[in-house]
Amino acid sequence: MLNKEIISAAIPSLHLNDPVAQALDLMADFHVTHLPVVVEDKLAGLVSEDDLLNVEDDSILLSQLQAGFSHIAAHADAFFYEAVQLVNENGLTLIPVIAGEAEYTGSIIATDLLKQLGRVAGVNEPGGIIVLEMEKVSFAFAEISKLVETNDAQIIQLNTFADAASGNFLVTLRINKAEVSDVVATFQRYEYQVKYYFGEELYENELRSNYDHLMNYLNI
Repeated sequence: MLNKEIISAAIPSLHLNDPVAQALDLMADFHVTHLPVVVEDKLAGLVSEDDLLNVEDDSILLSQLQAGFSHIAAHADAFFYEAVQLVNENGLTLIPVIAGEAEYTGSIIATDLLKQLGRVAGVNEPGGIIVLEMEKVSFAFAEISKLVETNDAQIIQLNTFADAASGNFLVTLRINKAEVSDVVATFQRYEYQVKYYFGEELYENELRSNYDHLMNYLNI
């Protein structure tokens, strides 16, 4: 998914002759704390609510604040991870999108980026999650995939993350099987360190089944 494909048509842009009060009102209306300022279809910069609230006279025009505009922007034809990174690093509620020579094409709301990440991560798909912790040199996708498949399951999403605190590599697996206890046991048998796992465990199902049988017996 490219940045230009998830632009929100609803987000307005500001102009240099707009007063601070108008900019603040628009931010409140659209529940954002940033808005792009556009001059002749070119992005002049990004203005934040914090900057505007520091202005004593809200009738002042944005042109008088131009020197303080941020120039952070995502590129229209870049993969949407670029926008995610910029929003995350700079604490933005939206990110302007540009093409060519700073041509403003629209903005992406941070919440839309989160929704897109959720789709890519398959968070709405049924299944379980297993997080492995290892040294980076020990990561072998083929072996991990094979161990999952030996339990009649498949990896539907895999993400890696380097933990700065421990220096270890975290591998998050989402598999198409809700009962993950067998997969977890396989990883442990092959001396993988399972940091977390989430799923509907088989032993919990058996416990519930045994409990139901007992209740049915007592009701006879």
